Amino acid sequence: MRRSNTTGRRRAWLTTLAFAVCMTVLFSGGRAVERVSAVGDEAYDQLETFTNILAIVQKNYVEEVGTKDLLEGAVNGMLGALDPHSAYLTPELYKELQVDTKGSFGGLGIEITNRSGILTVVSPIEDTPAYRAGVQPGDQIIKIEGEFTKDMPLMDAVKKMRGPPGSKITIAVKREGTPDLIDFTLTREDIQIQSVKFKSLGDGYGYIRITQFQERTSDNVEEALEVLGKDHEGGIRGLVLDLRNDPGGLLSQAVKVADEFLESGMIVYTDGRIETQNQKYFAHKSSSYTDFPMVVLVNGGTASAAEIVAGALQDHKRALVLGTKTFGKGSVQTILPLDDSSAIRLTTARYYTPAGRSIQATGIVPDIEMENNVRLVRQDGRPLTQEFLRESDLRKHLENERGESDEAPKPQQIRQQSPAEEEAAQGVLGEKGKDPQLDRALELLKSWHVFKTIVAKKD
Repeated sequence: MRRSNTTGRRRAWLTTLAFAVCMTVLFSGGRAVERVSAVGDEAYDQLETFTNILAIVQKNYVEEVGTKDLLEGAVNGMLGALDPHSAYLTPELYKELQVDTKGSFGGLGIEITNRSGILTVVSPIEDTPAYRAGVQPGDQIIKIEGEFTKDMPLMDAVKKMRGPPGSKITIAVKREGTPDLIDFTLTREDIQIQSVKFKSLGDGYGYIRITQFQERTSDNVEEALEVLGKDHEGGIRGLVLDLRNDPGGLLSQAVKVADEFLESGMIVYTDGRIETQNQKYFAHKSSSYTDFPMVVLVNGGTASAAEIVAGALQDHKRALVLGTKTFGKGSVQTILPLDDSSAIRLTTARYYTPAGRSIQATGIVPDIEMENNVRLVRQDGRPLTQEFLRESDLRKHLENERGESDEAPKPQQIRQQSPAEEEAAQGVLGEKGKDPQLDRALELLKSWHVFKTIVAKKD
């Protein structure tokens, strides 16, 4: 009986100590967790191990280390062990995240991810210091200001590369096929990301490109549609919606953008372990942009919120999707603020297209598969190669729990350009005559009108 009481007291002490220390050091306000669920018997041994390690490290480590630093490291390790998108955000990092959604910050203009512990460039953002200097997709950032980045938390790397406009920073990257590290000394700028770009393609055909889903993206898309509608006497005859290299952003904005082009029906739904994470989002009948044909352009840089839009329009047969398989990020991250102005970014659900497809680790398969062999060049004349990373390349990525594959349906294949054609096509994305995917999309829209006219005459 005495042994049982001792064990019970030790368990109670361990539970009180572990949670009291964590709540005090990390959350500081006392209101972050209102109720702690009962801890299973197996967890007590692990809690004892944790507190023993904490005490040993504090007593024996070569330098004195604070409890807060150790616990933050433990929390980072715990969340990092879940998946590539869950993370602990210090107050500074949480503030950076909030700035991102507004589309303005001091930095270099690089979208990065963590691939097997190595910081890897997903894509440089157009017209930014990184883009102009020649940073390329797939580049591995080995050093930041001389500090090795191996196993550096993603948000810590973002924080290091952010800074006041005008300040300089040196990064060293490893590039496939290049034996030595490449040093880039970049001057930070006030990065103003223009979420929506648009232009007329002539004869009533419009082009809208979304670079990222931010707070006002849906408003900007609606403004673009109004301008394009006035550009031609008969209104918009067809639209190319370009989501290539769009890393995603706010789910709410993706839903509103899709709603612009749909009369009714589901846009996306989420499914998590708890009821509050199960949400369904529907289109409304308030849109006036549902009666013209559309082609959506996608590639390996099309991710997250951009995939939601492409998947919804594809499932409703509202648009043809043309390009290459998308990134495949089909998970939802919820930002959970804590009382000390820090936060947890936690993967809480998977999202599904209206037809019930999970694109996690598989991506959206285009209706018409077409590589864009345009030879992209920067302002300095150097070529830009695009070897995209995908969700399935990331360590500890969530699997597609439905076992879905990108093999069915098999998309229509379009022949690739010859070397001579590729060499001749020097341009940028979105430039008619120099962007093969855009040119093909415009051909499809015009063919639809020709076919519609022929059918009408027969009737």
